[in-house]
Amino acid sequence: MSAITVLGFPDYAEPSQRLGSALGARHALVDVHRFPDEESRITLPPALAGHLVFCRSLDRPNDKLIELLLAARSARDSGAATLTLVAPYLCYMRQDIAFHPGEAVSQRIIGRMLADMFDNVITVDPHLHRIARLDDVLPARNALALSAAPLLGDFLCEHVPGALLLGPDAESRQWVGAIAESHGFDFGVCIKVRSGDRNVTVELPAVDCSRRNVVLVDDMASTGCTLAAAAAQCLARGAKSVDVLVVHGLFFGDAVDQLRQSGIGRIWSTDSIPHSTSVMPLAAMLAAAVRRLDEGAMAARPIGNAEQEDR
Repeated sequence: MSAITVLGFPDYAEPSQRLGSALGARHALVDVHRFPDEESRITLPPALAGHLVFCRSLDRPNDKLIELLLAARSARDSGAATLTLVAPYLCYMRQDIAFHPGEAVSQRIIGRMLADMFDNVITVDPHLHRIARLDDVLPARNALALSAAPLLGDFLCEHVPGALLLGPDAESRQWVGAIAESHGFDFGVCIKVRSGDRNVTVELPAVDCSRRNVVLVDDMASTGCTLAAAAAQCLARGAKSVDVLVVHGLFFGDAVDQLRQSGIGRIWSTDSIPHSTSVMPLAAMLAAAVRRLDEGAMAARPIGNAEQEDR
């Protein structure tokens, strides 16, 4: 394995340190100074060479994207051989088509931007709906989407054996189904109707919640409205308890308070986004992916101009 340096940012220092430790690699922080006018000054650590792994989740992304751009270009100018981005949460993946004339398809635009900046991108459970593969969105040399389902399944077996798993909407089926089928849980998927950012109704599937420990499973929680609506329905049908397990805990504003008020007990997430609910470190899984890339186990997939134009 070549010399690897893991570069973290002040807002993501602990997860990046865990990745560095898992790799047995040097870890250093990028210095970020934000001026009163909200521009950022980026300063890289000295003596960087070889394979640089930038580790930063891209929740609340707009400042972070500019800072990554500045850091990556500076690393290139300094002669770094390989640049890898480890972004456990990958932003702007939800909008994969234009719903109205003139609307930007942010998934495709941000994907190409990151592919221009980095040789490799590693993420965890990106929110891909109508797109089957991450490299259809992000034409880097290697674009790797890892699944946290095995980690979540092991966690549930330890903490809520015999639980009934419910996905709060159709898009959650891939996560709740994978966990249930690989770890022997019963599961179902709710039907959601959204009429606004915070206005949703949820219809439970034809499963018996009575006297069951229910765990709502999803890839992310932002406002928490869908999970809260599903929890209320479960408790109304006699569920013994309702907990929440998500990969990415965005939890904007008073989301956690709203979940508690709906009757939800425990709330768990990975450390993709640092939060009081983060109980499952991703470092070992991410480190294994970095090693595979670094050792050349994944075939390089150079993208030519013609193929880019076809995307």
